[in-house]
Amino acid sequence: MKNNYLRINIHYKITIIFTIILAIILFGIYLCLNSNLKDNTYQRIKTNLLKETALCKSFIEQHYIQNLQSQELDDFSHKIADSLNLRVTIINPEGIVVADSELTRDILGEVENHLYRPEIQQALYSGMGESRRFSTTVKKDMLYVASTIGRNKPEGIIRLSMPLSEIELISNHLKKLLIVSLLFAFFLAIMISFAASMFISQPIKKMSLLTQKIAKGDFSKRILNLTKDELGDLAKAFNYMSEQIKLKINEVNLNKSRFEAILLSMFEGVMVVDIKGTILLMNRALKDLLQVKDEFVDKKPLEILRNIEIQEMVDNTLKLKQGVESREISVLFPEEKILLVHAAPVVRENETEGAVLVFHDITDLRRLEKVRQDFVANVSHELRTPVASIKGYAETLLDGALEDKNNAKDFLKIIYTDIDRLARLIDDLLNLSRIESGKFKMNLQLCAISPIIKRIVSGLNKQARDKSITIKTSIPKKPGSLLIDETRIAQVLFNLIDNAIKYTRDGGDISLSVDEKNGFIQVNIADTGCGIAQEHISRLFERFYRVDKARSRELGGTGLGLAIVKYIIQAHQGEVFVQSTLGQGSVFSFTLPKA
Repeated sequence: MKNNYLRINIHYKITIIFTIILAIILFGIYLCLNSNLKDNTYQRIKTNLLKETALCKSFIEQHYIQNLQSQELDDFSHKIADSLNLRVTIINPEGIVVADSELTRDILGEVENHLYRPEIQQALYSGMGESRRFSTTVKKDMLYVASTIGRNKPEGIIRLSMPLSEIELISNHLKKLLIVSLLFAFFLAIMISFAASMFISQPIKKMSLLTQKIAKGDFSKRILNLTKDELGDLAKAFNYMSEQIKLKINEVNLNKSRFEAILLSMFEGVMVVDIKGTILLMNRALKDLLQVKDEFVDKKPLEILRNIEIQEMVDNTLKLKQGVESREISVLFPEEKILLVHAAPVVRENETEGAVLVFHDITDLRRLEKVRQDFVANVSHELRTPVASIKGYAETLLDGALEDKNNAKDFLKIIYTDIDRLARLIDDLLNLSRIESGKFKMNLQLCAISPIIKRIVSGLNKQARDKSITIKTSIPKKPGSLLIDETRIAQVLFNLIDNAIKYTRDGGDISLSVDEKNGFIQVNIADTGCGIAQEHISRLFERFYRVDKARSRELGGTGLGLAIVKYIIQAHQGEVFVQSTLGQGSVFSFTLPKA
């Protein structure tokens, strides 16, 4: 509605401007004409009176000059007065009125002498006279024009007069006529200016409509009726501008699409802030990384990310003119992560307009570094003990203990045991290395789990009997077939059952059961051992992690068995987990998908 008003307003503005100009011009014309109208009317009437006076003089000189006192001259004055609608007075050279169209002959003798009237004196002096004054005879303001009668000398005077009120009436009549004419001209000019303004504003209206369509994104319209004037030039410029805007918008959209494609394809998180430090843009990778679900535009990073270090980086970067600030930041919400953040200012014409922050998730990298450090430390520690033992006993033998047959044999047994422990540790390390490097290959075959369990239990029966431990099995008659590497699953079962025997008290029980759940075969190994505290369960399958390190080394464990179990089961698309109660025992379980 506002646009329509503005569009119509242009049309009316032109009309109003024309109207004001015309009103000023016509009012000026009226003032000019009105100021001169009365004078012009008076001069015109006076001129007519002079002409009529001259005619009457000529007529009298031809017909009545011999007898200025005759009755016919009085009748003549009345006839002239009636035909000209004027007062006619004839005066003799002594100033006596001999005829007057306004008076009867009976009262002429009572009229005062007119010899000293201004117009009479002027006529006697120059042959023609005039005067504007109040008439004591007829009691009116009059205009008098007098002329002498006689060819050689004045033999009388003829005077024509008319009331000034007649001049005023004529002047008012002309004034009314002037006003009516000017008003007619004014309204006619308004109509013409209205039509002209419509004609002039029509192209402007078209341009306004096209501008609205362009604002809505339609750049296909053009102004076709181009005139050879300033409006035509404007229309050409408008068409050119529309084409240029279309090209620029297409270019901006193309660049925007490319920019968005780059941002969306980036694995790193990206955040852009303006000079005020409020967020302008945040790509999908960063929102997923930090689980941002709220609206982030025009908000501070601290409001969205809840991290003071990121906010400090933004504030510091906005003060820079060049360079990059990098920092490792720990994020605790929504989950603990370590981020490497690079921040650089956006500088244009030596003025900072904002900043760009790039977030790299290095949580796994730092975790792997810590695992590597722990691995090196643990391997070094695990190797140090048997190597030191072997070195010590070897030195003892070299120092002369070889001569003592009984001690020498015991020393060699200890050396052999430590070397066997080193060999098992190296084998486990090699197996674990192959699994983690992706070089671990499995020989998958369809087979049942029951024969594998029975074979492993049979092989460990002697070890169980030595501790008076009873091993019970509960296996369905026809458990589902599995696509597995039989050797690796046997290794898993051996490690879990061997650990159960090692950590179960003498006279305890071990139970093996097989269940089918949701397309998986689940194997459970339950013992009545010492159990595991809850704080240790989450790290139980890490390399070299031991709940009781002293007892583990005493029992000959390498600390890698459960880590190998986890990787083998995961390689089979299964899962391994443990449930334990301290002092009551543990249940180690793993699942394998059915074939």
